[in-house]
Amino acid sequence: MGVSKPLSLPFDPIARADELWRRRWGPVPSMAAITSIMRAHQILLSQVDAVVKRYELTFARYEALVLLTFSKAGELPMSKIGERLMVHPTSVTNTVDRLVRSGLVDKRPNPNDGRGTLASITPKGREVVEAATKDLMEMDFGLGAYDAEECAEIFALLRPLRVSAQDFEER
Repeated sequence: MGVSKPLSLPFDPIARADELWRRRWGPVPSMAAITSIMRAHQILLSQVDAVVKRYELTFARYEALVLLTFSKAGELPMSKIGERLMVHPTSVTNTVDRLVRSGLVDKRPNPNDGRGTLASITPKGREVVEAATKDLMEMDFGLGAYDAEECAEIFALLRPLRVSAQDFEER
């Protein structure tokens, strides 16, 4: 027996909340925007997780595998993984340890850093990331409602937020 999908509402609850918000506190377009972004995050994460779950992955673990495939040698220091994925070192350790238990990643001491650890993708990890990526691309990472130009526009619209959060230095 599967999980049932909630019934669609006969109105847009975020637009309704925006209307009620304006009546009570005045117009605050950022409230409707953040609520829409958070709902979109829920929708996209649910759709993407449904795909990667078939490979016994979460999206975080999938991202780590992809990052390792982007590296020349298929391995990176744990600190570099955290930096690139923009997550806390504890999260990186948890993610990589789960990938190790699944046989998708190996860990070893970093010969260039006596305290550091290298994570490297295994052949099984490469197979899994390729298959999961194919499936994610087939479903447009959940963004099939948008064309390529609109996806680029979404990326551009969210960039200033990421710059202000100091995710990276804008050049």
